[in-house]
Amino acid sequence: MNFLAHIYLSGNNDLVKIGNFVGDWIKGNDYKKYPADIQKGILMHRSIDFYTDSHPTIKQSKSRLNDKYHKYSGIIIDIFYDHFLASNWKLYSTVLLSDFVNNVHEGLLVNMHYFSEEIQEFIPRFMNYGWIESYDTPQGIEKVLQGMSKHTSLPDKTDEAIEILKQHYDNFRNEFFEYFPQLIHHVEERFQVTIKKY
Repeated sequence: MNFLAHIYLSGNNDLVKIGNFVGDWIKGNDYKKYPADIQKGILMHRSIDFYTDSHPTIKQSKSRLNDKYHKYSGIIIDIFYDHFLASNWKLYSTVLLSDFVNNVHEGLLVNMHYFSEEIQEFIPRFMNYGWIESYDTPQGIEKVLQGMSKHTSLPDKTDEAIEILKQHYDNFRNEFFEYFPQLIHHVEERFQVTIKKY
């Protein structure tokens, strides 16, 4: 899952959200350096990633991208699935997506001091780019992929990814709706939280 799903699955605790947001940057036992709720978010992030990577529905989605993206297919699916979460947001939250995003941004800014210089440099770019807001449309997904190909090792094959998304849109959408309730259940059971509309 990409940023939106990780944050959504954190519930209402801002520090858990932040830990889940930065999970990819925190390696090994370094998570123990942080306050308990941030630790919980980091461990939640790892659990979500492990569950996702081994799930048969995710493997089915990735199979449409393997020829183009190979080992990066999972990253693309994470972004595609965040698109379906964003575009169907009202099914999962009573809070407007824009208000949800603003709350996340505020929490990140207030708590940036916990993190490394690399993360502190990324957060303003992430916010200014309108990353989460972009998930809502295929055009926004294209923008996110283009940005990632410039700043990460993700191959610059955005046109191909968007074409695959359009060709198999209903299949990806159905797979998201099959998978996401199972992921919610996994998080609720593993971390003793309740993910609900709020």
